[in-house]
Amino acid sequence: MINKIAASVADALADVRDGATVMIGGFGTAGIPDELIAGLIAQGAKDLTVVNNNAGNADVGLAAMLKAGRVRKIICSFPRQADSYVFDELYRSGKIELELVPQGNLAERIRAAGAGIGAFFTPTGYGTELAKGKETREINGKHYVLELPIYGDVALIKAECGDRWGNLTYRKAARNFGPVMAMAAKKTVATVHEIVELGGMNPEHIVTPGIFVHQIVKIDRVATQAGGFKQAVA
Repeated sequence: MINKIAASVADALADVRDGATVMIGGFGTAGIPDELIAGLIAQGAKDLTVVNNNAGNADVGLAAMLKAGRVRKIICSFPRQADSYVFDELYRSGKIELELVPQGNLAERIRAAGAGIGAFFTPTGYGTELAKGKETREINGKHYVLELPIYGDVALIKAECGDRWGNLTYRKAARNFGPVMAMAAKKTVATVHEIVELGGMNPEHIVTPGIFVHQIVKIDRVATQAGGFKQAVA
């Protein structure tokens, strides 16, 4: 019987190795799998390459992982923002490597990995520092840059609902990079707020099929006094 429900975050992340390339879903603070990030910090894997749209906020989540010294390199499209002081300090002191990728290119490079595309040409970045050292080509009078796929050893994503086969749906903008990262990684771990019985999800509503998901972990939502939500590992 296929059952991809993990007993805990720790169990789901136990085999993440040092030096792994870790894809982390999220856009800004939307769809960040905070519990999985915290679990990976506790697990102890280091010398990681992290793929994310951003480079962390304040000193929580991804920023906490950077602060703990676990990340060697980050591949992202938007590393600097008002509260990215952890990344700023590490980068300025030469303690972290940055590969800056335009957001559309980032999404397409991840998608290409999942789709089995060896490389693709894009006009984005042509004539800039981002194209330095890369193959360029003129196609029908327009200049393009060759970009390579980004593969992950593991993808950490946040979903809304799942079943024991690993089929996933997402909540609004929390969907962002999750689906393409699930396709591009050797192993995908997702948190969900609800686990339903097989057949309980409308097949037309499933965004990430279970074939791309290896383990899911249920995370409870608990209402706070402020009227928002906080999350705790079930």
